[in-house]
Amino acid sequence: MLGQLESFCYTCNYMAQVLLVEDDPFLSTLLKNRLQKEGLEVLLAKTGLEALEILKKSQPDLVLLDLILPEKSGFEVLEDMISNPQYGKPPVIIISNLGQDQDVDRAKQLGVVDYFIKAQTPIDDLVQKIKNYLSTVLKK
Repeated sequence: MLGQLESFCYTCNYMAQVLLVEDDPFLSTLLKNRLQKEGLEVLLAKTGLEALEILKKSQPDLVLLDLILPEKSGFEVLEDMISNPQYGKPPVIIISNLGQDQDVDRAKQLGVVDYFIKAQTPIDDLVQKIKNYLSTVLKK
């Protein structure tokens, strides 16, 4: 277990939970498997509506959110999370192929903690950044 994220959670007795919202089957499976290998519990949603349903029932430590999704876009999910307290206030990291400045700016205005462009971010780097973020947050 050494090196897994749960070893960083000094003040809690649970495995960190991440909600992965991604409709691409290949990427969602790859990322889910990699995060689980690192000791994270991963909830998976393939649509924006499914993500909101999961948020009603769970309180993940982090949400990894794609922006281009069926049923509700990632932007709509963020707006719903802000306007409705039943979803809690988990931190959100965007993972998207939308990389225009206006998309990044809009996401940051909606409160995301980080933004990664899929095509420019190797999976190993993304997993490491997620682990680093969670280890900082969960130590508090």
